[in-house]
Amino acid sequence: MAPNARALAVAQDRVEEKLFLNSAGVPTVAFAKADDAREAAEAVHFIGAPALMKTRRDGYDGKGQKWVEHASTAEAVFAALGAKPVIVEAPADFVRELSVIAARGRNGEIAVYPLSENHHEAGVLRRTVAPAEVPLDTAGQAERIAAQILTSLDYVGVIGIELFEHADGRLLVNEIAPRVHNTGHWTQDGCEVDQFEQHIRAVAGWPLGPTHATSRVEMINLLGDEAEAWAHLAGEPAARLHLYGKRDAKPGRKMGHVNRRRPLASSGQSHRSE
Repeated sequence: MAPNARALAVAQDRVEEKLFLNSAGVPTVAFAKADDAREAAEAVHFIGAPALMKTRRDGYDGKGQKWVEHASTAEAVFAALGAKPVIVEAPADFVRELSVIAARGRNGEIAVYPLSENHHEAGVLRRTVAPAEVPLDTAGQAERIAAQILTSLDYVGVIGIELFEHADGRLLVNEIAPRVHNTGHWTQDGCEVDQFEQHIRAVAGWPLGPTHATSRVEMINLLGDEAEAWAHLAGEPAARLHLYGKRDAKPGRKMGHVNRRRPLASSGQSHRSE
């Protein structure tokens, strides 16, 4: 099975995820776990307020998490999250959110796509721009992080890694997703081999494909009834429309995305290792 069961187990539990990342030598924010209201209050006292409290499981797109502005409200926030086991995280003093999509084949070959810069609204990804404008040192740091994670998990397939970039250039890992990722949708129209084909190549034991960018892409998620503008979007010469075929256009629900392409300022590079 690929990805393997360990990768899924790690990614499904935010505490196990952070413990794994730190054991693999990958930096994260400080954190503490809590199983009941008393432990939640102790965790916030240990981390310091403000702190972000998240359920250990089942949260995504901003769901299952709340800020604890004052230590005295920790127990109330714990109750508001359903009184489930939680992780309490220190705030990340970042300047922007980045992500890296990477793949590892059955023979240990690793391929890393250029970094993307991501913008969220209400916890939901709205916009990704790739390749992100980053120094070579930052790109190299992201590649090393991806290789450490993939190798430590003995991973096969594509993985998405969300990153916080600090003002001094340090990268911290926010979370990992053992699958193709929303922030990698730009590769569909910005790379010779996109993340979906790359995943199949890795799982099938094929050689991994090139990861360099062929275009600069702005990916916009279409939420709710925004997808109703599909005809207009499809008429834009530089736009490539991707609809998901979902029946109900609920507010905030991802119904599709559009990739807007423009020429690269300079050619991207493929990154590989054995």
